[in-house]
Amino acid sequence: MRHGNISVFVPHIGCPNKCSFCNQNTITGENISPTKYDVAKAVETAAAHPNYNPQNTELAFFGGSFTAIQKDYMLELLDAGYEYVKNGTISGIRISTRPDAITPEILDILKENGVTAIELGCQSLDDGVLRLNHRGHTVKDVEKASALIKQYGFSLGLQMMTGLYGDTDEKAIATAKKIIALGADTVRIYPTLLLKDTYLYSLYKKGEYAPQSLEQAVELAAELLILFENSNVNVIRVGLHTVEVEGFVEGPWHPAFGELCKSRVLLKKVLKIIEDKKTPKGDIVITVPKGKISAMTGQKRGNILILENMGYKPKITEGENFSVE
Repeated sequence: MRHGNISVFVPHIGCPNKCSFCNQNTITGENISPTKYDVAKAVETAAAHPNYNPQNTELAFFGGSFTAIQKDYMLELLDAGYEYVKNGTISGIRISTRPDAITPEILDILKENGVTAIELGCQSLDDGVLRLNHRGHTVKDVEKASALIKQYGFSLGLQMMTGLYGDTDEKAIATAKKIIALGADTVRIYPTLLLKDTYLYSLYKKGEYAPQSLEQAVELAAELLILFENSNVNVIRVGLHTVEVEGFVEGPWHPAFGELCKSRVLLKKVLKIIEDKKTPKGDIVITVPKGKISAMTGQKRGNILILENMGYKPKITEGENFSVE
């Protein structure tokens, strides 16, 4: 059953510094702080939908650093949401925050007010990359916050970015492995997009920073997806929503970025099986789980064309298990 979020964006007010990639108003499309009435309206609007499922829907405070905002304001928003947890309209509350804005006192407050999941925007687990991108926290902060969150019984989500200034594919893969080691329950993967009025944009104009191409971002994200899948870490988002890219200058944005990555994952699996089995060129039958034929085919038949250029004639069918014969 599909999980759902009722998202309420809390803008940049909680962040103590400005990261290299960040123009928060551009990213979220929001620059007005929500009130308790906005929270109530968001939940009640969602709950009025005929297919609404309260047992599988959380209220999610995203867009800023929720636990770094003014305490009274944080409690006002939590109190508004907790009413809907108590009456069964939502299953819980999810928040997104900075690793250095987690303390036992904060976790006590969140626990008492219906929060069930905490996502940390760690972005990278390489201290050099964090410094270059003005994150203002360290890998140690992420490790300490993650351990506390797990200790308190929350679901731990970690968010990472690819293509940051000073980052490499190897460093991104190392970050993913550290995320797995920290015991993350969920992950979000965001390729870095170049936005106006950011530090990265100033570096870009001086020729000191170049965003990933779409192909580079898809290839790396597919590798990360395989790593997380093999470790039973649930990837709940790959790439930004369409509405979040106003002010976009350059970088690996695509309206179906996540689907491109999932399609690449399937292609990689096929190619590995072909290599391992030393499958001779010619006719092959690729069996995929139900609903995966389109992803296996690829956008504009891209995966099929790659296999055909290698000398294979693929036929795709549905079945219980993934296989290549």
